[in-house]
Amino acid sequence: MGRVMVGATNPLAAGPGSIRGDYAVSIGRNIVHASDSFESATKEIGLWFKPEEIANYKTAAWDWIMADN
Repeated sequence: MGRVMVGATNPLAAGPGSIRGDYAVSIGRNIVHASDSFESATKEIGLWFKPEEIANYKTAAWDWIMADN
């Protein structure tokens, strides 16, 4: 869903209502980055953030939503 919200890399191909479709002007200035996989995200996060800068965030409803029932 996150990649749908971001839109295609090329803003001209990004759907209306997506971030890139509504606000970007070119591939080089496409406003927002979205990794294409978990592995890419892990690598890219490591390029920009130190481990101590990463918050292990858990919402109040996490246990309720993720329960195995």
